[in-house]
Amino acid sequence: MLRSFFLAGFEGSTGTNRHGDWFDQVEATGHARRVEADYREVASAGLLAARESVRWPLVDLGRGRYDFASLDPFIAAARRHDVDVIWDLFHYGFPAGLDLLGAEFPKRFADYCYAVGRHIAARTDGTPWFTPVNEPSYMAFAGGDEALFAPHLTGRGFDLKVALCRAAIGGIDALRAAAPGARMVNADPLCHVAARPGRPEDLAAVRRFNTEIVFQSWDMLAGRLLPELGGSRDHLDVVGINYYWTNQWEWQAAPGADGRVPPLGDHDLRRVRLGDLVRSVWHRYGGAVMISETAHVGDRRAAWIRELARECAGVIADGVPLIGACLYPIHGMPEWHDPAIWTAMGLWDPVFPDRPHDGRTVHRPMLKALREAEAGVAAAAARAELSAAPGAAVAIDAPRRATGAARR
Repeated sequence: MLRSFFLAGFEGSTGTNRHGDWFDQVEATGHARRVEADYREVASAGLLAARESVRWPLVDLGRGRYDFASLDPFIAAARRHDVDVIWDLFHYGFPAGLDLLGAEFPKRFADYCYAVGRHIAARTDGTPWFTPVNEPSYMAFAGGDEALFAPHLTGRGFDLKVALCRAAIGGIDALRAAAPGARMVNADPLCHVAARPGRPEDLAAVRRFNTEIVFQSWDMLAGRLLPELGGSRDHLDVVGINYYWTNQWEWQAAPGADGRVPPLGDHDLRRVRLGDLVRSVWHRYGGAVMISETAHVGDRRAAWIRELARECAGVIADGVPLIGACLYPIHGMPEWHDPAIWTAMGLWDPVFPDRPHDGRTVHRPMLKALREAEAGVAAAAARAELSAAPGAAVAIDAPRRATGAARR
């Protein structure tokens, strides 16, 4: 599988925000200018796997022409520092003038996937890894219901979700044609809503959200919902669970102008543990799963890493083939809709938020917690392998090493 259980997630969103302004987080976080140093630092920290974005609007010039100049430095840096990469091909941003609800979208995306797949496979030792469409459920909400991102639609969320999943299925076929043996991590948010006290009339809607709606994108990719799209369990491959403390909220809580809904409090008894959410995904689909994004902010970062490690260890001990957990973003980042606001939520913070390329400082409490987490997850994986019968799924898919640091 991947070289380390814990991954570094480089924030790679592009797109047009709710104000109509273009944003590119690869540039805004300083990663574009510090790519060599960033890969050297994550490798030195024992993070030998990463999520990285291919910026579709920069690569796809239209009419079958592609420019990989914005991608090649990242491929080269990852190779030099022996870091496995899961490449996101569509992280919110798309080429100008493309109608995501139009007939051209799936074909253009498949052609782009084929071109990128060939380019990356030719420069990758071992198995290439891809996320064709990052977070189709969130993109459908943000771009199809709330007009937070381009295409700035309202009331078309489900239509956009279907279009994104159709394109993802075609993109997966194209990637596997271009890079035989490639693996997919289909990352989507895993959310959970709680009923309001004294509102029994909400229970049916809450149950439907938690058991159906939150799984719709994965169900489409797996061929369970709208099988005419062409999905299958093989298309779904590794189920990537994007989970933040904000992913649990009270049903019908009103979103703010930025689309955010106030999350349940940390000690709210209606909260469901991350491990139980992961188990629910595995019971639904089987196969390998990954926590493909997770983070906390400010001084809560270290405590969250320790909680994450406990939840991962428990899941692995139960025989669930959890193959990794991605710390995303690995660097702090400016807000999509207000770039003047910098959120501290990674292992490294910028020395100067207005010049993030000028240097970073490690968040030492989080680094210490990560070291403890590596050891705990490695021990759980070793116990799970010892207790698994020969040929059991956990012996194939469970992480055999927690990190490169543990290996050494």
